[in-house]
Amino acid sequence: MKNPLLEPFDLAPFSNIKSEHFLPAIENSIAIAKEEVNAIVSNSETPSFSNTIEKLEYSGELLDRVTSVFFNLNSAETNEEIQKIAQEASPLLSEFRNDISLNTELFKKIEHIYLNRKNLHLSPEQSTLLEKRYKSFSRNGANLADDKKEQLREIDKELSRLSLTFGENVLAETNKFEMLLTDETDLAGLPDGAKEAAKALAVSKDKKGWMITLDYPSYIPFMMYADNRKLRKQLAIAFGSKGFHGDELDNQKIVLKIARLRHKRAQVLGYRSHADYVLEERMAETPEKVFSFLNEILEKAKPAAKREFKQLENFAKDLDGIDQLQKWDGAYYSEKLKQKLFDIDDEKLKPYFKLENVINGVFQVASNLFGLQFEETAEIEKYHEEVKTYNVTDTDGKFISIFYADFHPRPGKRNGAWMTSYKPQMRKDGKNVRPHISIVCNFTKPTPSKPSLLTFNEVTTLFHEFGHALHGMLADTTYPGLSGTSVYWDFVELPSQVLENWCYEKEALELFAKHYETGEIIPMELVQKIKESSTFMEGMATMRQLSFGLLDMSWHAQDPDDINDVKAHEKKAFVGTSLYPDVEENCMSTSFSHIFQGGYSAGYYSYKWAEVLDADAFEYFKEQGIFNKEVATKFKDNVLSKGGTENPMILYKRFRGQEPKPEALLKRAGLIKE
Repeated sequence: MKNPLLEPFDLAPFSNIKSEHFLPAIENSIAIAKEEVNAIVSNSETPSFSNTIEKLEYSGELLDRVTSVFFNLNSAETNEEIQKIAQEASPLLSEFRNDISLNTELFKKIEHIYLNRKNLHLSPEQSTLLEKRYKSFSRNGANLADDKKEQLREIDKELSRLSLTFGENVLAETNKFEMLLTDETDLAGLPDGAKEAAKALAVSKDKKGWMITLDYPSYIPFMMYADNRKLRKQLAIAFGSKGFHGDELDNQKIVLKIARLRHKRAQVLGYRSHADYVLEERMAETPEKVFSFLNEILEKAKPAAKREFKQLENFAKDLDGIDQLQKWDGAYYSEKLKQKLFDIDDEKLKPYFKLENVINGVFQVASNLFGLQFEETAEIEKYHEEVKTYNVTDTDGKFISIFYADFHPRPGKRNGAWMTSYKPQMRKDGKNVRPHISIVCNFTKPTPSKPSLLTFNEVTTLFHEFGHALHGMLADTTYPGLSGTSVYWDFVELPSQVLENWCYEKEALELFAKHYETGEIIPMELVQKIKESSTFMEGMATMRQLSFGLLDMSWHAQDPDDINDVKAHEKKAFVGTSLYPDVEENCMSTSFSHIFQGGYSAGYYSYKWAEVLDADAFEYFKEQGIFNKEVATKFKDNVLSKGGTENPMILYKRFRGQEPKPEALLKRAGLIKE
């Protein structure tokens, strides 16, 4: 069988790939990567940076390409067959990674180079790569006794299997729930666009009526606008209880197993906890610093959050006689109060945010700042007909990147939004190999009568993911392992979060916020209202983010062996950040994919950490002008293009001229007065 994944390819050959190609391609590319590593180990020359570290860095290239195609599809366009292959492939990949990181002979060579590094006259990037490589071995068991190495292998294999199952269960739960409404009065309060989308969804499933699901574009408008409190409760409980039903899709035991195995793994490696292990390679450095950071912001946010909650309670009571505000009331009454205070709501804004216009807007922002040009092309193969594909060039027409964008929900696609890559940037054999970058979102679909009109929240999400994409596209490093978003996890959110700021600026909004029917540019008073309302309920929003960070640390900064009840543990973790009464049927941990499936374990705090960086960075832009070429070039040259080639604080200070100040964030959030 000819396997397109084992033929040389530049662009991912989606149209030729069948599911049965994946496992043989993964097995073959593992075998090739093993040969490449064996050649390094058996080389009799004295170990050097070029014959060991560089050779290792460029090894496994085919395996990386094959697995990036496979796992990206498992997130964006999966099916039962692909999920089954993922369960088979993950232990093989885990085993292979351990074969490398536990290879004693290979580590001896790396250690020899590391101990002699002062005599090698390495560039900063080479020094970083050597240190990263050395630590990846020493931190992952290269110095362990054989029995401990074996234990580590078993733990890693089991962890890769468990996190996959966790994600599959969450996706299955999301797809399983459908709320079919046949009485139109149940839709009271819902905007016409949301009603139309619900009707179209029902039709697509051969049902009569209106269908609401747990996909964000369906779930969020219902929670925000539907007057029927009973139905909001039903939907909120369904959303909040994913993986918490005691059935075959239940994630409680998986959560406990993952937490315990991570702790055990950390202990085998000589660390006090999983958080201690993770944070050693983060800007935050230790669990103590993370707790101190989260609690410092909590101290500032809590009084504001309590005031806001009281205000919301009083408003709901006056409006509808609600005695006890519940979680399914939050979005609904917040939206009503926002409309009252600022005379603004998403429905008034949506006509100005047609998806195609917002895409062109984010491209224009990237062009104004970094000189990038985006040209849509039909020449690039795609994994689904809805995917848009672009060639990205600079002002001189020089090729920069391939860009894929996938915007709408589908049954085979997990919820949320993310950036990923199909090919990393690197310099190899005298060539600057350019990256293939992708963003995946779940935005409101077009309906028979309207194009895809985005909520303002979806607009900021698009800018966020595009910020990550710029980090990937503008990468300009030698080594793939230090390229693009291969940076400390608490630095990775800076490019994404900083770009969101442009969504609030008149100068940027005028580029793309045009009424989809009349072409009228968004009126100045609406721009003003967007800015004024940007800090609305910010105390509560901050508390919510902090609660997730603290929950994450509660699973990973201590010994979880004594935790037997996921829900009880979670309630304890939320004690200092709870505003609403607890919902007995719900549990967040069982669908907290960021930490139990994605890479954010002991790292969820990094969203807030990066907000400090982004508020400080954007203040610099505002001082000089939001499209100031000089500041943009400094950001590109010192942050976006540099990837993980140096310590992030060094890169940040080179851009900003100083360390970031938390005051910029607290000021922007309205939590302290200027």
